[in-house]
Amino acid sequence: MAASAPVFIDVDGSSIAVRQAPGAAPGVVWLGGYKSDMLGTKAEALAAWTGGEGLAYLRHDYSGHGESGGEFADGTISRWLAESLAVFRRFSKGKQILVGSSMGAWIALRMVQELRRSGDDRVAGLVLLAPAPDFTVELIEPVLTKAQKRDLSKKGFFAEPSGYSDEPYIYTRALIEDGRANRVMTGPIDTHCPVHILQGLADPDVPSSHALKLASMLPADDVTLSLIPDGDHRLSRPEDLDMLKRAVADMVRRAA
Repeated sequence: MAASAPVFIDVDGSSIAVRQAPGAAPGVVWLGGYKSDMLGTKAEALAAWTGGEGLAYLRHDYSGHGESGGEFADGTISRWLAESLAVFRRFSKGKQILVGSSMGAWIALRMVQELRRSGDDRVAGLVLLAPAPDFTVELIEPVLTKAQKRDLSKKGFFAEPSGYSDEPYIYTRALIEDGRANRVMTGPIDTHCPVHILQGLADPDVPSSHALKLASMLPADDVTLSLIPDGDHRLSRPEDLDMLKRAVADMVRRAA
């Protein structure tokens, strides 16, 4: 079934595409990964599942992604976080389960911090797939080559071939510098809600050690870590999608 047309809201001058399906609370909020969009396999699988369960479902494209406006190269964690908070505050009601994939897990963790800082405690659970919080600091900066450092200094960015698209991944100096200001893995993380992490052991992009480190930094929360022996970074196979739906369903039951 084709997805409905998005609505658009302006966030700091960018036209952000949003899809909202009405339903019961707790609702489910999808947060995609770097260079991903809200019509990907996992996002669509959750759309079908939440529709069948009668749950509210909310998703959007960050600026420079999918159907949203703006240039990808202008994106930073701070910008995409602000857009995600604006969508959450405008379109969601009641308790919500945040489902973050890769970079979306970083956005989800930062959202919880900012929402609670503003007195909003509606996030009732987190499901994080191949989570990549702090990826600019933890996974990119330590392995930068001399050529990449030179490109960052002279051109303001470097490009890397992507295993998921014909277009290369662009990493900008602004993204990397802004990433340092949005770090979450600097000490204990208190989300005030249960967290379920799904991590493939065959993930070539985000090592399982990163998920283990994240889990160790959530001492005050009820954390489940599911390691998938042959799972890759996408976690989009039928068996992965089934595990995702079970994880979200468990969060919904706990929050209801």
